[in-house]
Amino acid sequence: MSDTQTLIENRPPTVAALFLERVAATPDAEAYRYPVPSASGEGPDDWKSLSWAGTAERVHAIAAGLIELGVEPEQRVALASSTRVEWILSDLGILCAGAATTTIYPQTNADESAYILSDSQSRVLIAENAEQAAKAVEKRAELPELTQVVVVDPAGVDTDDFVITLTELEKRGAARLQKEPELVKERVGAITKDQLATLIYTSGTTGRPKGVRLPHDCWSYMAKAIPATGLISADDVQYLWLPLAHVFGKVLISGQIEAGHVTAVDGRVDKIIENLPVVRPTYMAAVPRIFEKVYNGVATKAKAGGGAKYKIFQWAAGVAREYAKVTQDNFRRTGTASAPFGLRSKHAVADKLVYAKIREAFGGNLRACVSGSAALSPEIGFFFSGAGIHILEGYGLTESSAASFVNPGEAYRTGTVGKPLPGTEVRIADDGEILLRGPGIMQGYHNLPDKTAEVLEEDGWFHTGDIGELSADGYLRITDRKKDLIKTSSGKYIAPAEVEGQFKAVCPYVSNILVHGADRNYCTALIALDEVAITAWAAENGMEGKPYAEIVAAPATVEMVDGYVKQLNEGLQRWQTIKKFRLLPRDLDVEHGEITPSLKLKRPVVEREYKHLIEEMYEGTREA
Repeated sequence: MSDTQTLIENRPPTVAALFLERVAATPDAEAYRYPVPSASGEGPDDWKSLSWAGTAERVHAIAAGLIELGVEPEQRVALASSTRVEWILSDLGILCAGAATTTIYPQTNADESAYILSDSQSRVLIAENAEQAAKAVEKRAELPELTQVVVVDPAGVDTDDFVITLTELEKRGAARLQKEPELVKERVGAITKDQLATLIYTSGTTGRPKGVRLPHDCWSYMAKAIPATGLISADDVQYLWLPLAHVFGKVLISGQIEAGHVTAVDGRVDKIIENLPVVRPTYMAAVPRIFEKVYNGVATKAKAGGGAKYKIFQWAAGVAREYAKVTQDNFRRTGTASAPFGLRSKHAVADKLVYAKIREAFGGNLRACVSGSAALSPEIGFFFSGAGIHILEGYGLTESSAASFVNPGEAYRTGTVGKPLPGTEVRIADDGEILLRGPGIMQGYHNLPDKTAEVLEEDGWFHTGDIGELSADGYLRITDRKKDLIKTSSGKYIAPAEVEGQFKAVCPYVSNILVHGADRNYCTALIALDEVAITAWAAENGMEGKPYAEIVAAPATVEMVDGYVKQLNEGLQRWQTIKKFRLLPRDLDVEHGEITPSLKLKRPVVEREYKHLIEEMYEGTREA
């Protein structure tokens, strides 16, 4: 048995136990950084730090406070908040109390929040602010199990017996610890590996969300397996902005506790560009949409700089892709990421002109980015790889605790999601579906045994619903969601995500695209443009000051996008080509339920909302 296998198999039963071990090992080391508004209220934020010992003091107070409220082992405590340091402190406090965290996205409306609180039988809700607390207060009569709301930011909140502040909870916990100093350690020591730790509700495309039951052992396994890949170490600085209500964000906390590195926490997406040069992370996890926006932003800025600058950018982008493909291929064959002299020379020039500025925008210290939650267009991946921003694609689901596959460091291959984590098994079913088995797989869906039986076999194999291919040396490539594959009326199968990803690499103005063609005799597309990028383009094309809806309706805009669609079609098989498209009057968003909080497209919702545009594109055609 290898050292890695021994390390993983001898893991402690809980991340709560790992947390106590981390605090004991490096109490004075920096654990978290978080922003606070500057004293003047103007200019950039100030950043403050918490040591591991300082983190433990607050975590223990929260845990003891929950115990004081009467929370018992495995009872649920809900968290409705954006990503901030208090989310992590609260989650760890819940786990150290032996309870289980129910995660709720802050964008979730009052009705769905009430459903999650009710279905999970959550006893306590930790709410970020007045807006989140109001959802529970409004539905209080429907939530007999909910006995307490705890508010992180109390501005505008009327506190009473039902609503208290996080500060008050911590005071009560500290007072309890004065009487029983070993209380939290005793609770942690009593937790078993199969005890429920987290209940994450997946944002389904239809019907009510399903609660995914993840026991303590899932997170303990992830905590050991992720550092074992060599992905992270004690010397890293992570920038964490992903929604922690999502499993991708949540798993990053486990790996950090095991590695003991610093994490800078700020979930404000509009602050990413401002924060990167301040935080100077060595690694960061993101969803593909972030890399698409950066790529489109760089391309748009180059275009705005005039024809010469845009030609330089296009040349540099081509060199980056060629360099990435050659070096990755050579590394696969020889173990050395080499390139011919001529290509190296061109790459060096392009680096000075273009790539160095992109790396500096990411903070100048970035070793790698991890991309997950959806497919990254290979052409965008190759661009960043060649520019020195190494994007390691990974793969997993809520049901598999997020991280089942990740690309291995220098040996990463753009367009694949890498190899399975140590201890995770994979096989491809006869119909191409990816099946997983291992310590990261869920116990099942909460209160839904029939739904659990549909995806989880008795011998532990989990049906992902994704289609994929394994290379001879174990790299996985995802080709599509099983249910999202399109079969045209002529019998041809098309993976819409593949076509959509290629278009995002071609068109710098696209935000979202949905390819449609199931049971039709040709493919069409609904395209939403990025408001910032298209507004800048419009200003240069006689439409300065025009609203978004007017810009996308303009014939000049349609003509411009049509040029990119034609460019896309040149690289597709005949049956994959987009014959017609429509520009949407607004971008797709979470508020309208068209994309999930992790920025995945909800195809049925979008197709239902814009059915009239889809039908319009097929009018007058004879369906086979």
